[in-house]
Amino acid sequence: MSILKSIIETGPMNRTRRNHAVEHATMHILAKKEEGQFLAGHSDSHGITIIGNVSTEDVQVAIDEAIQRLHAGETRLAIHPNCGTNYVTSGFLAGIGAWIAMLGNPKGFRAKMDRLPLVMTLVTMVLILSRPLGPMMQQYLTTNPDIGDLKVIQIMRHDYKNFVVHRIQTQ
Repeated sequence: MSILKSIIETGPMNRTRRNHAVEHATMHILAKKEEGQFLAGHSDSHGITIIGNVSTEDVQVAIDEAIQRLHAGETRLAIHPNCGTNYVTSGFLAGIGAWIAMLGNPKGFRAKMDRLPLVMTLVTMVLILSRPLGPMMQQYLTTNPDIGDLKVIQIMRHDYKNFVVHRIQTQ
């Protein structure tokens, strides 16, 4: 486990995890202000991308508040229920469950269809049991609420036909 810890706590990986925490905190804040508005985000080692029809001023206010609240110890803001980590974790485990159900390589369409109830049962059970794992993966692997001296360098707005993209460069 120490090898994994050394990988995720250094360099670009840790910068991505810190940006991911700020992205989630910002999304929580924007979601309260922009209730019902479609919002999506993405983080990398250089910053955050927020997609949604929100003003640049609202993004700036939300990200400033997110950073302040993370510094104040509100680490729960780094975990988001709609994070892709949750979906990837559940999808991966459901795929493993389906694969296990099909072990034994049944021959023919009918034999495979006979296994369908088993596949559905295993996948459903795995999806139920995997629900707490996504947030745990966020907490321990994909976000870092200890954002240190992270700063917003600039916010760039790009307008497209039906949506707005804000790119937030961090350092």
